Amino acid sequence: MSFLDENFILQTKTAQKLYHEHAKDMPIIDYHCHLPPEDIASDRKFKNLTEIWLEGDHYKWRAMRTNGVDERYCTGNADDYAKFEKWAETVPYTMRNPLYHWTHMELKRPFGIQKILKPETAREIYDSCTEMLQTDEFSVRGILKKMNVKVICTTDDPADSLEHHKKIKADNFGIQVLPTYRADKAMAIETEGFLPYLQKLGEAAGVSINSYKALQDALKQRHDFFHEMGGRLSDHGLETIYAEDYTDEEINKIFDKALNKQSLSQEEVLKFKSAVLEFLALMDNDRGWTQQFHLGALRNNNLRMIRELGPDTGFDSIGDFSIAQPLSRFLGKLDNNNQLTKTILYNLNPRDNEVFATMIGNFNAGSTIPGKIQFGSGWWFLDQKDGMEKQMNALSNMGLLSRFVGMLTDSRSFLSYPRHDYFRRILCNLIGRDVENGELPESELDWMGQMVENISYNNAKNYFDF
Repeated sequence: MSFLDENFILQTKTAQKLYHEHAKDMPIIDYHCHLPPEDIASDRKFKNLTEIWLEGDHYKWRAMRTNGVDERYCTGNADDYAKFEKWAETVPYTMRNPLYHWTHMELKRPFGIQKILKPETAREIYDSCTEMLQTDEFSVRGILKKMNVKVICTTDDPADSLEHHKKIKADNFGIQVLPTYRADKAMAIETEGFLPYLQKLGEAAGVSINSYKALQDALKQRHDFFHEMGGRLSDHGLETIYAEDYTDEEINKIFDKALNKQSLSQEEVLKFKSAVLEFLALMDNDRGWTQQFHLGALRNNNLRMIRELGPDTGFDSIGDFSIAQPLSRFLGKLDNNNQLTKTILYNLNPRDNEVFATMIGNFNAGSTIPGKIQFGSGWWFLDQKDGMEKQMNALSNMGLLSRFVGMLTDSRSFLSYPRHDYFRRILCNLIGRDVENGELPESELDWMGQMVENISYNNAKNYFDF
């Protein structure tokens, strides 16, 4: 078996049959990503391979830094080809890191390049891809169509005007691009940016946020607007779930203290976050939305580099926060009042795989929605072969893999769509191995093929009603 041939990762004949006949050509629903809507609205053409491949990619920056590359070649002012050269020098050192697979999968598709990236091939690959990027076929929209993408859900702040989404919607270019409501900043009462954010949110909603009730009104107004623009999902990037007991009187007082720039105790901060999180969950339930929780990241670890470069530049890691009890309290309170909407839970710490896989089974009772509470795909540090296999094995052992809504990119790069192919190959390999080991009946291969198609596309389409 050759590297990255048609049967890449597919170790058995059954896996190959499942992939080639059922998974390979299924469309893509990317229901969570960080693609810039502005680039889709303008149908951006990237000047060169560095712009589309290294711009904003903290995965690559982390690898380059580890390889001893100076920061000016990552986020600094080195020229574009010099940055690409440093990446090409780093790639051979990424063997057994998922970046090695992703890099060559992304060169193969959409560019059709099957050469190994290394210093000796850097110039040829850079020039060839850069030339293709100047054509209409390789504009942002061209790439999305080439990758068979049907729906994209971006990640947007409630204060966002969604002007780019308006243009995309008006253009009707054949791919749905929908906003996702991410109100993390409205919960961050302990940060210096909280009061300036309230001003921005109030301006977007046409509300003067001078009370906690006014904050709720502003969030509700923007939630309604996102719904009008086609939004059907929310998202939260949190260390853990906040589920403290609180009273309305306590929250009003805490908010007033924040407005008056008075210091808050840790208990007050947690109560406020709990109140806002519950309010957001109730809005999602009222609208029939899906809420997503990305839990467990320990962010901004390197204070020196955060000071120089800001957040989301590659200095986050896996955290070890308490998860099970607050998650149970949060979901249980909503479910007890019949106010728990469709929910997807993503963990960043692999130790929590079984916690999440069992937690989702606690809250599906009484629902006619298959897989109403979902254990989300391997996320961030876990969206690689080992992480995805462990997530699917935990889900298989303790839930129903067949009802899984499958893969997403969670990416800022328009070249990340081969990750869906990567996931599908891993899925087919898992099932195929079980068949050939005699752990699943070969006579049911037609059903397994349908199951693969469902996990690849149909389950997400039906779950989100796209």
